[in-house]
Amino acid sequence: MSILSGKNILLGITAGIAAYKTANLVRLFIKAGANVKVVMTPASKDFITPLTLSTLSKNPVHSLFTNEEDDNAVWNNHVELGLWADIFVIAPATANTMSKMTNGTCDNLLLATYLSAKCPVYFAPAMDLDMYKHPSTVQSFKALKSFGNIMIPATSGELASGLVGEGRMAEPEDIVDFIEKDILNKLPLRGKKVLVTAGPTYEAIDPVRFIGNHSSGKMGFEIAKAAANLGAEVVLVSGPSHETVSSSLIKLIRVTSASQMYNEAHNYFNDVDIAVLSAAVADYRPKNVADQKIKKKEATFSIELEKTKDILASLGAIKTKQFLVGFALETNNELEHAKGKLKAKNLNLIVLNSLNDKGAGFGGSTNKVTFITNDDQIIAQELKSKTQVAEDLMNQILKQLNA
Repeated sequence: MSILSGKNILLGITAGIAAYKTANLVRLFIKAGANVKVVMTPASKDFITPLTLSTLSKNPVHSLFTNEEDDNAVWNNHVELGLWADIFVIAPATANTMSKMTNGTCDNLLLATYLSAKCPVYFAPAMDLDMYKHPSTVQSFKALKSFGNIMIPATSGELASGLVGEGRMAEPEDIVDFIEKDILNKLPLRGKKVLVTAGPTYEAIDPVRFIGNHSSGKMGFEIAKAAANLGAEVVLVSGPSHETVSSSLIKLIRVTSASQMYNEAHNYFNDVDIAVLSAAVADYRPKNVADQKIKKKEATFSIELEKTKDILASLGAIKTKQFLVGFALETNNELEHAKGKLKAKNLNLIVLNSLNDKGAGFGGSTNKVTFITNDDQIIAQELKSKTQVAEDLMNQILKQLNA
């Protein structure tokens, strides 16, 4: 899955012959899973039609501050467009538009949107050879990059004038590749490995029955996704769960029992930088597992249980460089028990859940947690979606790692 999947990309098109390539650029953004909107300068419509771009992007194309509909002026909100975008790509970026961007000239909708944008802005210059090398254009490049904009360099090739040289807009495939690599290389967990455990474990009684719990695995899967979104290579070891992953950065390993999860966690732990153990692992398992289905005979039935291996404690005992995170689901004396677990298991951070909090715990889409650090900071969070909780957790880990 592309890092652009789910991103809102605003494509700005200016009046250069390379505008014809933007149809393919929109198609590639859509193929990568992005949501695309297009804003054009009025003159750019001489090179490619809004109908083509709106059909490909599945969104209306904007080029004027107002649309005339039934004699009523409808305002195209440039501020709203700028705030909608996660990424703003201006391609082609002509010498004229870049000069206006440099000087804050705001005489069309695209430029007004650019000045309102809060997201990263990429620009792909396109012009003839002499224009590309002109001192004023070179100065525009320097100024725009000094503002924090990211330049996608032009390539060399045959130009519209018939000359051969630098100034040709990068090909759509190369623009997408450039943006993907630029985003990945800037992600804070790029090059890091993360281990996440998720879901319940099922401990067999006989071939058809087991001891388990109500964990859905959603919290752990969201943590894995949040880590991957920050560029990490993730190993996700999950007990039985209906949750799925789509990121190519996540390796999903499905297990059933606590002993299987123990083995997989230890198999990967030495190679990871961060381990987040959010699985609801069974504390006990049947000492003897029947080979055949146990028949219903007596009015009462007893099962002798034995402790499972404590995965979190075992990793805490051998950790070296790893940042180790555990979860504590408590029903009474929550802070006291969580702090005790933090120290006893040699953790860097523990995430406290309380079943006394409405909306927290197993099965739901929300959670209410408290972060407790190994230097005794207590950071209480509001009730949030598990997606937001996972993002908050990764931000807390980054904060502690960078402290």
